[in-house]
Amino acid sequence: MAASGLSLRKSEEIVDLIYLFSKTQYRAKEVTPQVEEIERRTLDLFSRDYKYSIIHNPNGEVCGHYPRQIVFLEQELEYDRSRSEGAVQISKLQDLVNRSKLARCRGRFVCPVILYNGKHICRSSTLAGWGELYGRTGYNYIFSGGTDDTCAEPEEVLEDDNGVRNGDSQLFDKVRGHDIKLLRYLSVRYICDLMVENKKVKFGLNVTSSEKVDKAQRYADFTLLSVPYPGCEFFKDYKDRDYTAEGLVFNWNQDYVDAPLTIPPCFNQNLSIDWSQYQSWDLVEQTQNYLKLLLHLINSDDESGLLVHCISGWDRTPLFVSLLRLSLWADGVVHSSLEPAEILFLTIAYDWFLFGHMLPDRLSKGEEIFFFCFNFLKHIVSEKFSAVKKQSVIIIIIYIDVCVLRRKGPSPSPQILWNRLEESALHPLSEARSSSSSSSNQSDHGLTHTGHGLTHMGSSPLAVPGTRLRVDHPRSASSVSTEYGSWQIVSGCGSIHDHAHFPVPTACPLPPERQTRLESVREIFLAAYSSTVGLKSSTPSPSAAISGLLEQFARGVGLRGHNAIV
Repeated sequence: MAASGLSLRKSEEIVDLIYLFSKTQYRAKEVTPQVEEIERRTLDLFSRDYKYSIIHNPNGEVCGHYPRQIVFLEQELEYDRSRSEGAVQISKLQDLVNRSKLARCRGRFVCPVILYNGKHICRSSTLAGWGELYGRTGYNYIFSGGTDDTCAEPEEVLEDDNGVRNGDSQLFDKVRGHDIKLLRYLSVRYICDLMVENKKVKFGLNVTSSEKVDKAQRYADFTLLSVPYPGCEFFKDYKDRDYTAEGLVFNWNQDYVDAPLTIPPCFNQNLSIDWSQYQSWDLVEQTQNYLKLLLHLINSDDESGLLVHCISGWDRTPLFVSLLRLSLWADGVVHSSLEPAEILFLTIAYDWFLFGHMLPDRLSKGEEIFFFCFNFLKHIVSEKFSAVKKQSVIIIIIYIDVCVLRRKGPSPSPQILWNRLEESALHPLSEARSSSSSSSNQSDHGLTHTGHGLTHMGSSPLAVPGTRLRVDHPRSASSVSTEYGSWQIVSGCGSIHDHAHFPVPTACPLPPERQTRLESVREIFLAAYSSTVGLKSSTPSPSAAISGLLEQFARGVGLRGHNAIV
């Protein structure tokens, strides 16, 4: 009961977090007690596995849409002491951050967010242009379409490298020089630019720049990768297709799209991906291949870190940062002590909410990039996306007498199922022997392999504790229900059958741990999202795709009897 109650509380935390996130954009100077609790919880989750310091951003003085307390992960609590860890002094890092913030759009400086094998995975916005350097308030006005946090009068801005004189060139040298010093201090070598443009154009003006078009070649010592990826506007098409990414291809012939995919030749060979076909990939294949590239980069060098950025760094950037964090966690190489609900809370709260993703605005426009991120986990469960090379796969031969009978009543939460599967994976043989000792005289109901130490696995139905997800807030969609109406017979491999008795031996491999972990995270997210934001069908009659999603909600968390469609 204690484990069940803890899992329920963690699930409720996710519901509360997404509900707040869907109504509020985080601003460091406008923090409520509820947001303070999210900040505290985030720091606690980081402390489970890492020693860290804080980059201070009081009241958003360094960056208004970065966390007030930015976590700098120094080392794992239990790490290989033979491995050289970077000697980063937090005071020097704070000084570099303060100096370099003007170099990037909206002051969203290069910020380390994931520590993997002693290497920093960082995020930021793209490089600021001439206009922002000389008039940040006017830049914010133009770039945001007429809103400005400072409420100052707009000024005319224009980024025109061709018109830059000696004094302006010196300013770029100074400001971007600080940015480069910060990158080097964090041992970043690879810079992945997700922009589909060379420079962002707004109202006919160039309002940002990027490393790949820096005319002075200041970033020539870094490995620059141009990996153009559709912006948040494209995810309205995803939503309008009832959340179906398969077959959804970006239109690369639009006038503003001028950044080609550019990857060093060595990565063309090592990944066995035909990059020349990138404009024909649908959203699933494109996201998969880009994630494979990022994983390859952080595993290809023993010391070099990675920077990922788009334009403002709060849509496409958190998408890939979150996928990286979850993928590495599923492999057990980052945040190894966290359970599915905990890593989900961490990546939503930190990578998305506290770094300023504008979820209320995106939802109002139907730009469902946030939902896409976590629903996409089903496409990266394969070992092809693993950062750890598996040496072998263990298959346990089990005997199914009576398939698992789930009687009418509440179903287990994904968290409980994950905990139980993890326990059974840790002690499979001992459980088999224990079951054998109580059933050895039933030769007609047993499977004997005494020479291999595996004799019999019990045939009794599994007891499944129930949970109910409580929702305290009024929601825009129906709240989560955990009742379902009919009996189901579920085999050891998860298949539903019409008959209650199949006394035949079944060879059923347990799902890989990576798959189990990612599926559990996705199921918890789908349940929480459906009870807060809900799915919005573009047609009066939901398509098969959206109905399939709802069925996945039902299978994952026991939802029956209502559709979370608004």
